Amino acid sequence: MTVLTHRTAATAGVPDRPEAFPARLTTTVPREYVHRASLAEVFLTGCRRTDGTRFALTGQWPRAHTFFTSADGLSHDPMQAAETIRQVGLFLAHAQFGVPLDHQFLLHDMEYSTDPGRLLVGRGPTNLDLEADCTDLVWKGNRLARFAMHVRIGREGHLAAAGSGRFTCVAPATYRRLRGEARRASGPPAARPGPVTPRLVGRTLPRDVVLARGGRPGSWLLSADARHPVLFDHVGDHVPGMVLVEAARQAACALVAPRTFAPTGATTVFHRYVEYDAPCRIDAALAPRAAGRPARVAVTGWQDGHQVFGTELTGRLS
Repeated sequence: MTVLTHRTAATAGVPDRPEAFPARLTTTVPREYVHRASLAEVFLTGCRRTDGTRFALTGQWPRAHTFFTSADGLSHDPMQAAETIRQVGLFLAHAQFGVPLDHQFLLHDMEYSTDPGRLLVGRGPTNLDLEADCTDLVWKGNRLARFAMHVRIGREGHLAAAGSGRFTCVAPATYRRLRGEARRASGPPAARPGPVTPRLVGRTLPRDVVLARGGRPGSWLLSADARHPVLFDHVGDHVPGMVLVEAARQAACALVAPRTFAPTGATTVFHRYVEYDAPCRIDAALAPRAAGRPARVAVTGWQDGHQVFGTELTGRLS
């Protein structure tokens, strides 16, 4: 007896033998390892240890991202490099050093710099080769408690971006004690002050604006849309650090308007959590500029009379 088989359109062209498939298929790393809710916001695709606490990773940036893109759509946003560096730190902590997924992370500082010529969007997605070197590891028993990290982001054999960060890994019980009464609001408020005009802060869409008018020159109020699919992809009990970095970038753009400021890098130090239930003032000032040097803008955030973060941005002023 002859058994007749037929292939549907869905299975046509699929190899019959398992060995006909590629040895390794490309996918993203688990979204839980980089604290993202959406798979579309995961920029890492693989990792291998090269030597001790050094790692080689791969990643990919989409050609068209809903948030991390230049106003003309021709370049990747330098902030995407910052987000990728953040993801590297979280991923290595969980996947390589065994930090449990229920632990919280304190990001003490983050620095990134980019080569604008290497951020141009090409004909396909931007494939990345990353090198990460973890240093200053502190262990409590068999659990990683603190570490620093330096990351280089390569594209087609050229350095596109680099940066660093310092993290503390906190167990759930310790985090509850740390937050204590300061953990006043479990999520973003339903209402927010009206945002400024997108063009003023270098954005094109109102929902991407995170600043409202502050009542005096060089000062604004933090006003991020809690429904934003990227900035609030993973909501916690305080304003995410990447929202603060974006607020600094937008404040720098607003400060020099109608001139244009195109940031290429930033260094941010986080001093305190930014709570949801109190106003956060964002101040910006143009730093003295030496001839032939990039422009620099210093941005500080203030809440309840305390400085909560500080960022110095460098870039091109035109």
